[in-house]
Amino acid sequence: MALIELTSISKHYTMGQHLIKAVDELDLHIDSNEYVVLIGSSGSGKSTLMNIIGCLDTPTLGSYVLNGRNVSGLDPGELADIRNQEVGFVFQNFNLLPRASALKNVMQPLIYSGFRLSERREEAERMLERVGLADRSDHLPNQLSGGQCQRVAVARALVTQPSILLADEPTGNLDSQTSVEIMALFDELHDEGHTIIVVTHEPDIAAHGDRVIVMQDGRILDHYAKGRYPRAG
Repeated sequence: MALIELTSISKHYTMGQHLIKAVDELDLHIDSNEYVVLIGSSGSGKSTLMNIIGCLDTPTLGSYVLNGRNVSGLDPGELADIRNQEVGFVFQNFNLLPRASALKNVMQPLIYSGFRLSERREEAERMLERVGLADRSDHLPNQLSGGQCQRVAVARALVTQPSILLADEPTGNLDSQTSVEIMALFDELHDEGHTIIVVTHEPDIAAHGDRVIVMQDGRILDHYAKGRYPRAG
């Protein structure tokens, strides 16, 4: 059984008298431990699809089964529980708490998971060590480089042991060398068994995926296996 099963998924918006089909009758199955990249230009529907996969938004039509549970019609509270249990998010802008240390940022998702303080600290320390930042645990975000902030964000995403690691333009605010380092970390996490979905518009980032899904006008335009997606230039 697939980890993610999207069947005839649509997301429609009304703007004035116009119907906007951000995602239109889309079918997509993603297995556990896949490394999938969604790529497309602005307006292609990739961000809307990411929000549906991450349970940040609900489809207008269609069925979404995540880890065996139909989440299509859940209410906001139920979706929040699913996000906390099943999805780890990594964002372009890091979304770290500016007045909290790296350790406290990573501990934050565990507040809602019933962990005692000592357990939250232990798990967060373990995740920071995993991303190579054990010696920066007491640093605030403004004391860290962009790459270090993104590593903290990855540690925070992993700390709840989610089914999916969902990354939205994870290198968008990083220089080229730091981008290489962050993508190498994603490659390592995939090798360790994590299911990773990356949303990007950059061909070099897309080339890391085992499967590259090209989106256009709310639909899947094409699929590429690993090594087949054409890089820039």
